[in-house]
Parts: sequence; C-alpha cells; structure tokens
Amino acid sequence: MATKTAAVDAKGYRKFGFRDVLAYGLGDFGCNMSFALKGTLTIFWTQYMGIDSILMASLLLLVQVWDAINAPVIGAMVDADKRQYKRNKFLAYIWAGSVGLLVAGALCFVPWTGAPYVVKCILFVAGYILWDAFYTVANVPYGSMLSLITADPVERAKLSTGRSVGSMVGSISASVILPMLIYDASNNLLGERIFIIALVMGILGFIAFQFMIRNTVVRVDTQVTLKEDAPKFNPLKATGHFLRNRAAVGATLAPVGLFIGMYGAQTALQIMFQSYFKNARISGIIGMLSYVGLFLFIPFVGKIVSKIGKKEAITIGACVSVLAYILMFILPITPDGKGLALFVVCQLLNAIGGGIGQCVSWSLMADAMDYEEWKFGTRNEGTTYALHSFFRKLAQGIGPSLGLMAATWLGYNAALGANQTIEVATNMRYLTAGAYLLSAVLQLIAYGVIYNLDKKTLAQMEKDLGKRRDDAKADISKIIGGED
Repeated sequence: MATKTAAVDAKGYRKFGFRDVLAYGLGDFGCNMSFALKGTLTIFWTQYMGIDSILMASLLLLVQVWDAINAPVIGAMVDADKRQYKRNKFLAYIWAGSVGLLVAGALCFVPWTGAPYVVKCILFVAGYILWDAFYTVANVPYGSMLSLITADPVERAKLSTGRSVGSMVGSISASVILPMLIYDASNNLLGERIFIIALVMGILGFIAFQFMIRNTVVRVDTQVTLKEDAPKFNPLKATGHFLRNRAAVGATLAPVGLFIGMYGAQTALQIMFQSYFKNARISGIIGMLSYVGLFLFIPFVGKIVSKIGKKEAITIGACVSVLAYILMFILPITPDGKGLALFVVCQLLNAIGGGIGQCVSWSLMADAMDYEEWKFGTRNEGTTYALHSFFRKLAQGIGPSLGLMAATWLGYNAALGANQTIEVATNMRYLTAGAYLLSAVLQLIAYGVIYNLDKKTLAQMEKDLGKRRDDAKADISKIIGGED
C-alpha cells in the first residue's frame, strides 16, 4: 500500500516520471516513421519516376499548401469536439491517425515507372494528400498533449527532450539506414525498394503510437468553467488570439526558419553527396552529427532550464549555429577528404549550438498555450498547435520547392542522377551552406527577439495560472455545495 501511495501525486495521478517521457518520445518516433521519408520524395519522383524538376517543385508547393490548410481545420475540429471519450479526446484522435499511417506513407512511393506521365503526377498528389490527412489527425493532437501531461516547466522540458529523442531515433532510421539501402555503388537511386521500406516503417510507427496511447496520463485540468452558457468555440477568434500570442508566434517562426533552410538545402545536399563528395551512402551518417548536441545536453537540460531559462539558453545556442554556417559558407570545402572534414566540423559546431533547442523547443509551444490562457483567459490547444503546425507545414512546402527551383536554376539536371558536372556540384555546395545560414538567422530572430517568455516571466505566469485555476475550482465547489 505504501508503494502505491508513493507512486501517486497529490491529485491522485501517477507521478510524473521516465514512463511519461518514454511514452511521449515514442509518439514522435511513430510520427517520424512516416515523416522521415518525406526527405526522399523529391529525389524519388524526379530521378526515379522521371517527373520534371520544375513541375515537381510546383506539385510539392501545391500539396504542402493543402497540408498547411488541413492542420488548422483538424485542430479546430478537435477543439470543438465536446464528446466524452473513455480516456481523452486527443488520445482518441491519435489512435485513429495511427491506424491510417500503417500504409499511407508507402502510398507516396508507388514504384510504377511505366505509368503515363499524367498518372505519375496524380499518384504523387493523391498519395501525399491521403498520407497527410492521417498524419495530421495523429500529429496535431499529439503536439497538443504536452501541455496537458504536466504544468511544471522543468517536466515539460523533459517531455520536449523525450520528443526530440523519439524524433531523432525515427529520423536516424531513415537518414542513416535508408541511404545505405536505396543507393547503389554508383550513387544512383534504387527507388523500387522505398515502397517496401515505407510499409515496414508504418508498422513500427503503429506499435510506437499504441505504447504512447496506453501510457499517457493527463494531469492538467483545462476544462474548468463556471457558466453553463459559455460561448461556443470560435475558430476565427482562436486564430486571432494565436496571432496576438507573441510566445506562440516566436515558437512558430523558429521551426519555420529551420524548415525553409533545412528543406531548401535538402535537394542540394543530396546532390552534393552524390556528385561533389561522390559518396551518397555516407550522407545519412554525416546527418547523425545534428544529434550530437541533443545527446550532449540531455543530462543537463533540467539544470539549464532551472538556472538559465529556456529562452536564454536557446538564444545563445542560435548564435553558435549562425557562426557555424557562416564558416561553412566561407571555408574552402573542397570535393575531397579535407573538404568533407571541414563540412563535418561546421555541422558539429551547429549541432552543439542547436542541442539545447532540440531538447526544449517543443515545450515552448506548451508554454505558449499557457500564455494564451494567461493573457486572454482562453485555451485552444488543438487550434493553437494546429496553427503552429500550419506555418511549419507551409515552410516544409516552400523550402523544398524553392530549393529544387534554385538547384535547377543553378544547373541541376535530374536525368543525370549522380553524374552532375563539377560546376553544378560546386553550386550545390554553396546552395547548401546558404540555405542553412538563412535557417540559423531566422531562428536567432525568433528566439532572441520575438519569443518573450524569459525565465522571470515564465515563473510569474505559472504562479498566476496556478492560483487562477485553484480559485475557479474553489468557486465550483461552493456552487455545488450550495445546490446540495
């Protein structure tokens, strides 16, 4: 009996611990079993399926705009859903999305090379839209869950770290193992393998989601209300609150900058390893370097947040990342072992700068949801996270589209595969560095200038919200007691 009491907090919930961090992290692992393959779309459909690069850039932008619009629609739907679920409505939506993602990811890589050109375009658009629908149904509620598992800033930072680790493990599955499986010895793409790999990853993702659903405890009560005639959910008003929520805007602009740069560089980076360094298979291993900082800061994230603060620490790291990519642009990164070594050093420096951000960035949105309640007296987790997702996804479309267009303008010819000229390969080297630098600068502006929840403000907000919620519960108890 004493053991059970020790495992329960003052409100009767299971005490927050490693089980929560593991479960939440596995949720993002499940998401990334599908999402990590997205980086292969451009190369698959241009080099293997033969779609023209400019047309592919246009199709990418088209489906990504739909993707972005889809997110707030589903977020508003989740917020407006007042039905009673056995455990939690967010978990119910995550379960539904996870079922669809079992096979939806593979539909983006149907290897029908003999199909008519128009049919190929239809296959891409239809497969992507179906995948995106299921992914959004799972991912938007998943992102919203963090603010409900705990209200403690340090515990939220730990959940954010768990999510980043889950994302990392999922990404490694694609970025490290995938290049070894889908490129031959001549650095050409073996596209027919990707469909089977995507099916296997869908099954692994489904298993991870089920563990997350069964081991998540909702501890934050956000349904306190004193009025039976409270106004109905208004998605337009919720959107207005988001745009006036400086914390949410700052926490959103940072990944927007990250994705525009990262996905803008993606095509150029793959071509660079195919044609400049002449070793596409190691591109995934080099990509692992981006997680060095995450591992470096994981043991210290709680102490860093407690002592320095999230905003303060992540801004310092952003400055380091800017320096890393300035060096990548100006250093003599030549197409040999010395140049590859310099490229690795720059990526390591950026990884150290971005490490604390990887640990705590997801918790910034949870704090931004609290900020909305603190400033406006409302909570719209689904809509707030969905709008955050809207701008992220828009950037995920703009980035690769602009990157592919820029690569084509600089001479990239998809029909040549790994056999681009040295001039084109060199252009990809500079396009990669430039896109990464743009990404780092935008993140520095977002964290250092726009995001406004420094350590002192965050502490005051949590104190005020705690008192407000306790007072509201006390008022409800008095009303119920008076009716009795």
